[in-house]
Amino acid sequence: MTTVNIYEAKTHLSELLQRVSEGEEVIIARNGTPLARLVPLTPAIARRPGGWETLWIASDFDSADAEIAAMLLDEKR
Repeated sequence: MTTVNIYEAKTHLSELLQRVSEGEEVIIARNGTPLARLVPLTPAIARRPGGWETLWIASDFDSADAEIAAMLLDEKR
């Protein structure tokens, strides 16, 4: 982790961003007091439609026990 003052950060922003893109963290300070932290963004996970092609549902999925159904529906037993 590198700490730089604001003036240095403004002067060398492109270089600091390159270092951050390579995984380094940079602290930006004012008179030695940390103010901000530059960190690399985590890449978004590519999602594709149809990811549940192999979804399995039990054959008795819709047949609930009467006691369980009553609890779920908050009915009196």
